[in-house]
Amino acid sequence: MAANRDELLELERAFWTGNQDFFAENADRECLVAFPDMAGVMSNADLAATAKKPNRWRNLEMKLQGMVEPGSDIVVLTYEAKAIRENGEPYSALVSTGYVHRLQGWKMMFHAHTPTKPEAKKAKS
Repeated sequence: MAANRDELLELERAFWTGNQDFFAENADRECLVAFPDMAGVMSNADLAATAKKPNRWRNLEMKLQGMVEPGSDIVVLTYEAKAIRENGEPYSALVSTGYVHRLQGWKMMFHAHTPTKPEAKKAKS
């Protein structure tokens, strides 16, 4: 099964803004996550519970850095992300996500953020 880059990027975008139902429907049974404040294997239900607040992010920008398909049903993509948190704070990170293809479609099975420093706004001269 060849992965559709645009389909996967749309899934990624929706994971940034989606609710618990979206997470439950689109994450695999278990997902390995790596964030500065949490890391480990999470069940589908535990991962979905992290998406309690709608509109957690806004002004999301994603710049794909690479995508590999190590198997016919596995794909991993990496991208730069910039967004604004719900509280207005800027956020940027290098993000990697792994998907596995199940009968119901692509399911997220790995997700990691490596925060980077948001670009400072340039002063007007």
